[in-house]
Amino acid sequence: MKKIFCVTALVAASLGLSTSAFAADGQVKFEGKLTTEACQVVNNMSNPAEVQLGKVGYTAFKGVGTTASATSFVLTLKDCPPTVNNAFVKFDGTSATSDNSSLALTTGADVATGVAVQISDASSNVLPLRVSSQAYALGAGDNDLKFVARYVAIADTVTPGSANAVTTFDITYN
Repeated sequence: MKKIFCVTALVAASLGLSTSAFAADGQVKFEGKLTTEACQVVNNMSNPAEVQLGKVGYTAFKGVGTTASATSFVLTLKDCPPTVNNAFVKFDGTSATSDNSSLALTTGADVATGVAVQISDASSNVLPLRVSSQAYALGAGDNDLKFVARYVAIADTVTPGSANAVTTFDITYN
């Protein structure tokens, strides 16, 4: 009986010590709603949008922040119900910079350096990764969400090579 009591006391004491190690200074509540009222995303994982940024001379970049080869692209939503008024797009992927303002190039052999891919919304605002876009007004039926992708220098020196990148995106509605 004495052994059982000692083991129980030891377990209780260790639990007491471990709960004090998880003291909290605050709390965050996450709220949202999963809805059936959404559009069908045409450019999904099995049908990705392909944006051709083309061949650009590496000497086009004259320092950090210079851009080249701005190319429009569209994400298409179809069969949007009339109850959905706005869509917000959040792009995700590997960031090339600490401020998440550009997408890192896909790694591999013969990859360009000093350059990344930058995405802007329809108002030409740079859209950092993991940050919601402006509201895109939706009408019932089909809608095109317009964006621009471009190369951006993230270093003073840019070297030639392949310059491909991949991003995923999420859409939220209100």
